Amino acid sequence: MPFARRLHVRAVAEPLSISVEAAWDPEGGVWVATSDDVPGLVAHSADFAALVEMVAELVPVLLIENGIIARGSAPREMPLHIAAHGFARSSFCLAA
Repeated sequence: MPFARRLHVRAVAEPLSISVEAAWDPEGGVWVATSDDVPGLVAHSADFAALVEMVAELVPVLLIENGIIARGSAPREMPLHIAAHGFARSSFCLAA
């Protein structure tokens, strides 16, 4: 289920909506977040809520560093959409 969060970023010419993919890495035991909208975004955390906070802090920094939003412009909010993909197992018995 997608997780949406609003974050403050500097003003841009056009409204932005950032999409982030988060996938569970069973070998590493962490969530890994990347985005085609934010060059250089790669974050990981064992806790999904902590990953969301980390991504919310990294996105504006990376957008500024990549020249996508202007350094020093007025703060504003933009939607940050995080789609999480994980895997779970469930055990059950079928009655005979």
